[in-house]
Amino acid sequence: MNKILMLFIAMTLLWGCNGNGNKSDAFGNFETDEVIISSESFGKISGLTITEGSAVQKGQFLALIDTVQLHIQKSQVQAAVGAISSKTQDVQVQINVLQERKSNLLREKKRIESLLADGAATQKQLDDMNGEIEVVDKSILATRTSMNIGNQGLLSEIKPQQEQLKLIEDKIVKCQIISPIDGTILVKYVENNEFATQGKPLFKVADTKNMYLKAFVSGDQLSEVKIGSKVKVLIDNGKKDYYTYDGVITWVSEKAEFTPKVIQTKEERTNLVYGFKVQVVNDGRIKIGMPGEIKFK
Repeated sequence: MNKILMLFIAMTLLWGCNGNGNKSDAFGNFETDEVIISSESFGKISGLTITEGSAVQKGQFLALIDTVQLHIQKSQVQAAVGAISSKTQDVQVQINVLQERKSNLLREKKRIESLLADGAATQKQLDDMNGEIEVVDKSILATRTSMNIGNQGLLSEIKPQQEQLKLIEDKIVKCQIISPIDGTILVKYVENNEFATQGKPLFKVADTKNMYLKAFVSGDQLSEVKIGSKVKVLIDNGKKDYYTYDGVITWVSEKAEFTPKVIQTKEERTNLVYGFKVQVVNDGRIKIGMPGEIKFK
């Protein structure tokens, strides 16, 4: 009997050494960041080549919504801007003509002053020349003022067109469906040649590289849960063994809640617990919704 009892004890200890037994401090399920990519434009979908399960990178092109009508609108606005711009007058060209006229008058004035000194010209001739130069100066000022006012009016017509052009270009950019994160396509809601409407979901993308095990602890365990603390995360490897990962606590609930009914008995649901999340780098084994365990030490 003693041999049988000793054998039973040895088997019990051996079983307790396998896996992690009941030594885990918390239990939960894995989740991750998911993003629903929706359409910001109207039109037919094209260029869609990815499939569900495809790995994508942040900024990667996923699909295109038809932009033909937008490009037509853009060309029309550009043509309107060009037409208005062609009506503006080159102020400097007109001023240069008057400046040349003034230069000729100044040369003539110098000649008259020389003749006047020799008695070969009259003071009236010099006064008339000064009058002509004064008239040219006034013409330069008036021309610059009037043409600037006219050009400003035309340019004021161009500004709304330029703003319209920016709006069209923004719409064209939004027709390009781009992945906002590195991740995996979980769900593809559309196919090529389907019609997209504004706000229509196109894809669901999840970051499957960084997984989060959401678990719960009771109040007396709360001192063990601190943001930034390192823990061990375990997932099943067969019936009795576990895969172990390094994890970091990234979030702790500030409020207590009743124990989630989906993982506890009715009696235990009356207990208040605190939720927290542990980040784990996924090696491909961890799936969304998979159960996991946590050891604080």
